Amino acid sequence: MSYIDGFVIAVPTANKQKFIEHANKGNGLFLELGALRILECWGDDVPVGTLTDFHRAVQAKDDETVVFSWIEWPDKATRDAAMGQMEHLMNTDDRFDPEKNPMPFDAKRMIYGGFAPVVTLGK
Repeated sequence: MSYIDGFVIAVPTANKQKFIEHANKGNGLFLELGALRILECWGDDVPVGTLTDFHRAVQAKDDETVVFSWIEWPDKATRDAAMGQMEHLMNTDDRFDPEKNPMPFDAKRMIYGGFAPVVTLGK
């Protein structure tokens, strides 16, 4: 069964193109490690709630846009093997070198987690 890594971040709206370039440069590594699909989704209709919402979750500021992303893996074993390689690759692969591919957002406010699908409909 597939496995999903999900992410929510706040990106300065002015950094949209930098974010796209960063994602295009770095995300290929996940595909090389076995990911099936990666989606980076720029917030378009993200309402502010009265109790909770995506904005509060990542402490988004007025000049930031909420981004929702996920990586689809064929299974948890493939994902775990890939994550096991990431520490080494972060020190050896330029795509993860913060000087050569800096994150255009505050990674300290990113929320993420791994999820096992329990209902799958469609293709």
